[in-house]
Formats: sequence, C-alpha cells, structure tokens
Amino acid sequence: MHNDTDEKFIKNYRITPKDKVDLSKTPTLEKPDMKRSDGDTFLAEIHDDLKLLQNRLYAEGKKSILVVIQAMDTGGKDGTIRKVFGPLNPQGVRVHSFKQPNPKEISHDFLWRIHTCTPKHGMITIFNRSHYEDVLIQRVHKLAPKEVIERRYTHINNFEYLLHDSNTHVIKLFLHISKDEQKKRIQDRLDKAEKNWKFTSSDIAERKFWDQYMKTYELAINNCSTEHAPWYVIPGDKKWWRNIIIARIIRSHLNKLHCEFPAPEPNLDKVIIPE
Repeated sequence: MHNDTDEKFIKNYRITPKDKVDLSKTPTLEKPDMKRSDGDTFLAEIHDDLKLLQNRLYAEGKKSILVVIQAMDTGGKDGTIRKVFGPLNPQGVRVHSFKQPNPKEISHDFLWRIHTCTPKHGMITIFNRSHYEDVLIQRVHKLAPKEVIERRYTHINNFEYLLHDSNTHVIKLFLHISKDEQKKRIQDRLDKAEKNWKFTSSDIAERKFWDQYMKTYELAINNCSTEHAPWYVIPGDKKWWRNIIIARIIRSHLNKLHCEFPAPEPNLDKVIIPE
C-alpha cells in the first residue's frame, strides 16, 4: 500500500532525535505536488487503504495507535480529526480532548489523567491536545517551576516508551501555522455567524504569547522526538494539503505494524447454514 513511497515522503516532516527544529525557519506553507482537485481524489484513495489497515488492526487486536495532535489556537486540530479520521470505522477510533485539569486531576501526577485514555489493543486513539500541555502552557504562563517542567520531558519520554513497549505506536503531530494565518482564521470566526461559537476571548489573549509558544514548542519537540515516538511538523496553512500529509503518515505507520486478520476457524468450506 505505497509504504516505500509514503516513507520517503514523510521523512520531510519527521523530526529525528538528531534534529534540532527551528520553527521560525520551518515553513507553514509549501507548494503541493498536485492540484487541489487531484488532492481530493488522492485523499479518497488513501482512505480506502486506511480503512483496510484499520480493519486489520482492529481484527488482530494485538497493537494500537496513539495520535497526539498539538497546535496553536485555530491550528486545525478539529479539522484534521474530521477530515483524516472521519471516514474510518468509528468502532475502532476514540478521540480525547484534554482541557484545563480539574481539582481531582491536579491532585495526581500530570500523566495520571492521560494514561487512562490511551488506546487498548486494536484501537486508534487521537489526543486533541495532550500531556504536552504540561510543558507548553505551563511553561509559557509559569504555572510550574522551571525545574519541574524540565523533568517532565524525561517523564514524557519514559511514558511514551512504556506505551511503545506495550505495542502502542505513538505518532505526534504539530500543526504548524503562521501568525498571519491564525489572524485570518480568528477573523473568520468573527465574521461568519455559524462559526461565532468557536471564538473565545482566550484566542486573543493567548495570541499575545505567540513567540513564547513557538520557543516552547521547539523545546518540547527537540526534547521529546524519539525513534519510538517521533514528532512530525506539518505545514498547516493549506488545510487540504495538511490532511494529505497526515493521512500518508498514518498509512505509513499502519503499514509498518504488519497487522493480519486472525486465522479463520477450520473447515469453513464444510459449514452448512441451517434453514
């Protein structure tokens, strides 16, 4: 299912442990290698492959996929989930959105609420925001001491290795949009009545910390992109192209799991269905 081609393609976006990403020099917009009209057809073909691969994952029931999606406000997390994962079998997909922790969650370690949401074997789970908020927003707004946040990178790497060691394949996506693009998307939420509900005043407040967030994302990606749980930096200004990139990343990783349908019961050719 095009795994060799996908693998060569997605290397352009994968951050290896040897890399040091500089988001100020990483494009948020790139020229696609196809027309938009061809892109819709191509994405539909990828979805045909993903449906079969997901079916094998679910039927085999021995491995799982965790997709972590992080982005600035209006970065496209919801759209990515809808457009890339929406066509899959909903029985095998779970989405968890992590908001500000409640008092019970705060009374535990920062990974406590995360671990209970990780996928069981056979499933694809998507985190809309994630455990990385504890080294992102907490760092920007100084909600935890710097030395505590520094230790969390190690805890995250160990946590993700535990998942990997338990047959959960971890894929982390940073949807990289420009500050200008964010402004356009916030304005769109203000201008269109059907999108007004998406706007919150925090969009404006957090935008003031743009540069600090970019540096904090760099630290998180550079400290926590590992062989077993790589980060991918996705140019996110062009939505349809973003979706194709991510769909190919998911297809490549599912292919590498080599899931198979369980062996059928013997002598199926001799089964007679009673009237």
